Amino acid sequence: MGERFETIVLIGRPAAGKSEVIDFLKKTDEAERTRRFHIGPFEEIDDFPFVWETFEIDDLLERLGQPRLFTTKDYFFTGDHLWNLFIERINLEFQKRLARDPDFTRKQTVVVEFSRGGANGFAEAFSHLADEIVSRAGIVYINVSYEESVRKNLRRFDPAQADSILYHSLPYAKMEFYYRTNDWERLSEGRKNGRLRIRGFDVPFAVLDNEPERTGDPAKLGPALEETFAKLWAETHPAPSR
Repeated sequence: MGERFETIVLIGRPAAGKSEVIDFLKKTDEAERTRRFHIGPFEEIDDFPFVWETFEIDDLLERLGQPRLFTTKDYFFTGDHLWNLFIERINLEFQKRLARDPDFTRKQTVVVEFSRGGANGFAEAFSHLADEIVSRAGIVYINVSYEESVRKNLRRFDPAQADSILYHSLPYAKMEFYYRTNDWERLSEGRKNGRLRIRGFDVPFAVLDNEPERTGDPAKLGPALEETFAKLWAETHPAPSR
């Protein structure tokens, strides 16, 4: 385990490049992935399937003549508490894996992925992440502007794969309502790497700038990821003082 991260919390705006990073890592040979990015075998826990599931459940309930529980007919959430429910779902998945094998993060990296918007979106999400995750985590934030997020969100949409992690897309009205702003700059104080204080834990972070876009070109993405993960590794494993 000594040369691998235990947990990466991969965050950013919608379509910032998170799924493309995971896809790139999956397609990279394990030995090279460990050497360059400190990620060997890995699993991902993404909250998008939980979000999509709420849409499906509400549609099925409506079909059965029952009231919708989570969303309106146009799939806006009925309450902000649902964002924290999705984080709790991430926690539950992580904790179930730990219950099956208490050493599982020592054998592989877990990549936790989500997006949040609003004046307190990421701070609120971090406040609900389980200690089991936060205590093992390094954060990678993929940085794009809201305008770039909108552009890439529209570009990636494939109606035949609307429920997929790589090809889902948000309507513009949802982008405006939920994601026009976020609180990352405030939390990070504009730094490209450092540490965030989350419920008593000093959690290392590093930022991958993805504008101009690098996640669409493996030749550009590989070196960019190597640099970002090197900064995160240095924060996680600081050199001993002399």
